[in-house]
Formats: sequence, structure tokens, C-alpha cells
Amino acid sequence: MPLTGPTLPSRVGLVIGVANKRSIAWAIARAAALEGAQMAITYQNERLEENVRELAGSIADPLVMPCDVTNDAELDALFEAIEQKYHGLDFLVHSTAFAEREDLEGQFRDTTRDGFLKAMEVSAYSLIALAKRAAPLMARSSSGRILTLTYLGSERVFPNYNVMGVAKAALECSVRYLAADLGPLGIRVNAISAGPIKTLAASGIPGFSKILEVYRDRSPIRRTIETSEVAEAALMLLGPAGRGITGEVIMVDGGFHAMGI
Repeated sequence: MPLTGPTLPSRVGLVIGVANKRSIAWAIARAAALEGAQMAITYQNERLEENVRELAGSIADPLVMPCDVTNDAELDALFEAIEQKYHGLDFLVHSTAFAEREDLEGQFRDTTRDGFLKAMEVSAYSLIALAKRAAPLMARSSSGRILTLTYLGSERVFPNYNVMGVAKAALECSVRYLAADLGPLGIRVNAISAGPIKTLAASGIPGFSKILEVYRDRSPIRRTIETSEVAEAALMLLGPAGRGITGEVIMVDGGFHAMGI
């Protein structure tokens, strides 16, 4: 704990996308709780519920709820529960994405219509749907923060990233439009573009281990990053140190994005 005291005392945070202990979402949720935040954490489905509840048991009095981001009824129930328990919301972390495995393999031009729409709905539109519901709760304090997770595949072509790269590009554009939309309410919206990390989501990308090797060889720090490093950057954006930052994509990738060859 820093000598100056916790950076998120009595703040209320919602983290979407916790799957297991290796999730970036969990690293952020745990770090925020250690900094004094009261946490609401969601799980996607019954398969992940037990694991997420076990993790949530390590922080103080969390709200744990199901949340399929494609289900409006579940989104409404989640924010109603947050309002009842906490009477407001200070920050939201969006860390969820999905694409069909067959749309992450082969040629991008073979992406199916249904696969494209699903990737966009889960990976990009879900941020908009969450922000819409979070805004009224955040506006009460005039100091809301929304943070999402993206990847360099939004700007550059990575093998087997395909439709997810397009979805991440839409997500980053959404950050800028939401920042402009919600700024007058005192709500900041940003993204962290994290380097590749071995998470459950990453396991669905064919050839992911090769991407890790390239990062280790070519990034200025000659290694991949850790979830704790992403969490520390998130705390900066969610806390008072980030109060002047909005509409930005902050790179936390060991400098890989800055390299040419």
C-alpha cells in the first residue's frame, strides 16, 4: 500500500470479463480492491461462475453477477443491482471480446457475416451498451471513468487475428466518440492496448506462442509484459493521476508498437 494511502478509497468499480486468475480483468479488479475500491465483478456463464466466485472471495464484500453482454435483460439487472447495493458507480472496466475460431483462421476474406456481426457485438458494441447504463450512475459524482482493453491488431495485421482486429479498431473509435459524448458529464473514457499475455482469450488465437516469441525478440525491453503491469496502468487511468486523460489509447506493450523492424 502506498504511503500516501489508497488511490481509490470507497470508490465503486465494475469489472466485466473476469474468467480466471490469469485474466487481465482479474488483475485490474484485484489491484483496484487493494487500493480501496468496492468491486462488482461479472461472469459470462455458468461454466465460469464457480471460478469467478472463488476469486471474488479474496476481496471484501464484492457483488458477483452474471453478465452476457449480448443480453439486455442481464445488463439491466446488473446495473439495477449495483444501484441497490452501492447507490452509484465510479468506474467501469470493459475486458471482453469474442470471435468464432473459424474466423480467426485462414483468410480474412472468408469471414462469415454472422461471425463478423458477433465479433463486433461482443467486442465493440458491448462497450457502448455498458456505457449507456453506467453513465447515469457515474454522472451523480461527475467523476466517472470507463476503461477498455484493446490490442495493436487494430492498427496492424497480425496472423490469425483477422476479424478481431477490425472489432478492436471499432472499439478504439468508440472510445473517442464516447469520450466526447460523456465528457460534459465528467466521465473519462480510455483504452489500454496491452501486449500479448497468456490468457484464456489468447488461447483461442492460433499461433499465439509465435507472437509471444516475436515480442520477446523485438520489443525494446526484450520481454513480454505481465498482467500486473497492465493493472498498474489501469489504476493510473482510473485514479486521480489520470484525471486529465480521456479519449486515449495507452500502449502497455513494452514499446513493441514503436519499433519498425
